[in-house]
This record gives sequence, structure tokens and C-alpha cells, in this order.
Amino acid sequence: MPREDAAKLKDWFDREAAIRLAAQIRAVRPDFDSERYVRLASRGLQELEFKDRVEKFAWALKETLPQHLPTALAVLTESLPEPLVDCESPTDGWLQWPIGEFIALYGLPHFEDSFEAMYALTQRFTAEYALRPFLEHYPEETLSVLSDLVDDESPHVRRFCSEAVRPRLPWAKVVNFLVEDPEPVLPILEALMDDPELYVRRSVANNLKDISKDHPNLVVDLCRQWWDSENEERVWLITHALRGLIKSAHPGALSLLGFFTPPPELKVKLDIEPPEVRMGEMVKFKATLQNRSSKPLKLQVDFVLHLVRSQGASSGKVFKWKALVLEPGQQVTLPKKHPMKKTTVRALYPGVHRVELQVNGVRLGRGEFLLKEF
Repeated sequence: MPREDAAKLKDWFDREAAIRLAAQIRAVRPDFDSERYVRLASRGLQELEFKDRVEKFAWALKETLPQHLPTALAVLTESLPEPLVDCESPTDGWLQWPIGEFIALYGLPHFEDSFEAMYALTQRFTAEYALRPFLEHYPEETLSVLSDLVDDESPHVRRFCSEAVRPRLPWAKVVNFLVEDPEPVLPILEALMDDPELYVRRSVANNLKDISKDHPNLVVDLCRQWWDSENEERVWLITHALRGLIKSAHPGALSLLGFFTPPPELKVKLDIEPPEVRMGEMVKFKATLQNRSSKPLKLQVDFVLHLVRSQGASSGKVFKWKALVLEPGQQVTLPKKHPMKKTTVRALYPGVHRVELQVNGVRLGRGEFLLKEF
């Protein structure tokens, strides 16, 4: 089992990790004070959460590496493991995370040296988080360098060009100027939209999905320009990019992908069982759809769960279900299980929970179930 799976996320960076990172650096810099690094990096870790642990590891690097930043960056770059062979290669990349944090925290005054280090790092693990401060402080210079790298032979570098400029990159600070105006990154995305690696195209799609949260019409218009029904890879990218807008029933996104308003001849039924569910149990949905028209119907079937909130009100959340083509006269039954358990991002409260079937953005079949505490 990979170490990141075996340990709690916050506990990944422990004394053992500090010893391993110190050994990695000492292998290329024999005079590196690994004992001092381990002592500084591991002191007081039990009180820190994940991000603070990574930052402490990076701070300990600053305290033990040469104080001349370009030299320190060169040492860290030389210490990196071999580049990943391909996009599916396994990696112990988490150990390199403090190196990216070091670049982000201390590399800003040395733009070129830091970019060389990020170029090397992204071929082993990831450097998009390290780039965020540079994007914020040197937007034009950073975007210019990324634009020059979209043809790089490494798919990891090409993905870096797209992933690092996502306006709402998960686990990273929002880039407000790109949220307000994403136009500067569109040429990068267009240059990568037909990349031979799905790994890269997925990043382009995720970037567009980020942009669509604030500029839905811009993304739909751009995808309409890119649309090529004969290009399966392009169709996949656009479908993936528009998935958020499809869930929110954006009419332009729905029509672009061929999900038109269902005709009256589409008959739907939603069944829910059991009628009462306890916290932690599964609720089961069954959607029955019958096409009584004379034409095939392309359908995106989702369900809307109206979660009861703490004050008794409810709010609807759309969950993906299935996309299909229903031929004339055809009837299908779609089963679905949904866990009703609390998570770190979703609180659950007892009460009557309503469910709606959403087909091509239109809410049709309805039902409800009672969620009990015990």
C-alpha cells in the first residue's frame, strides 16, 4: 500500500519523511547537515496540520541549505529523482512537495532560477502550487514563459502549463485576476486542446470547468468554436469541461452537447426505497424512462437531492447519474445507490429529504424519504 494511503493525510510529513528528504539531498550534497535538518523539520509536528507541516519542511530547507537562493535551488533540483517515464508511472512524489513549497515561499526574487526548478520538479511530481505566487506577482512574465512551454516534449510540462493557471485550482489560493478575466489563459488552453495525452487534455477541461463557474457563457461560446463532432477526443474534452454547467442546467451547454428539452412523449418515473433511512445507510433510487416518440432521444439523467439543513430548510444538490440514447419505443430502468452518511464536507440532518429526477436540465419525476438519526 502506498504510504499516502497507509497514513492519515496530516501525518504523512513526519520524522521519517524528514529523514528520507534529508538523505535525498545529502546524496548530491555530502556536506548537507541532515541531522540538523531532521531536527528542525520534525520539531513540534504533532501540533501541525498538513499544510503547516509542508511549510515547516520547506523552512527547515531554508535554514540548512546555502543561503544563496540560486545555489539552494540548484541543489534541490539536482537532488530530484529521475523524471517520470510516462503519465502512468508510479511516483513517490509527495516527498518532493516541500521543494515546491520552498520555491513558492522563497523563490520570488529569483524568477528564472525558480522557473528552472519548477520545470524540473513538474516532471517528477507537481509544481502548479509553487507557481501560484509567481502568477500573482509576475502575471505577464509567468504567462509568457508558460506560453513558450506548451510544445515541450514532456507531457508533465505541458500539463503544468494548463494546471498551474486554473483560476480555482483545488488546495490552492484563488487567482483573482483570472477569476475576473480568464482571457489571458485561453491561448494556452487552445494550444493544448488537441494534445496527444489525455493527461494534458483533462487538465484543459478542468481549467475550463473552473472558468465556467464565473463565466459560463464565455466557456460555452469557446467550446462551440472548438466543437468538432468528428473528433472524439475534442468531444470528450468539451463534455468534460461542461459537466458543471450540465448539472446546473445551462441551456447553451445542454444544447451544444445535444441534450434538448425532453418532449412530452418521454415518460419518467422515480421510485425510492426504503421510505425511511438511518444515518450511514444507503438509499436506493430507480428511474424508469420510456421513449414514446418516433425519434431517438439523447438524455443526461441526474438527480437532485434536497438536503435538510440545520434550521429545517433544504438546499438542492445535483448528482451525476447517466448519459444515454433512448431509441423510439425503448424503456430503461436505471438503479442508483446513494450513501446517507456525514463527511467532512457534507453535514446531514434528520428530516424529509426530497429527490427530483433531472433530465436534460428539466426536473421531472419526484419522490422523498425520511432520514432518521438512529
